[in-house]
Amino acid sequence: MMGPRQEAQTVLFYEFSLEDHIPQDHLRRSIDRFVDLDDIRR
Repeated sequence: MMGPRQEAQTVLFYEFSLEDHIPQDHLRRSIDRFVDLDDIRR
């Protein structure tokens, strides 16, 4: 049937930043200053 859908659709893509979810005093931030993890992030 053509026309607008009546049910809600889930979002397939959304923006998520890990930096926004890691507290400023988290151990990962201390390690990140000294270790290059760019290859892992890709």
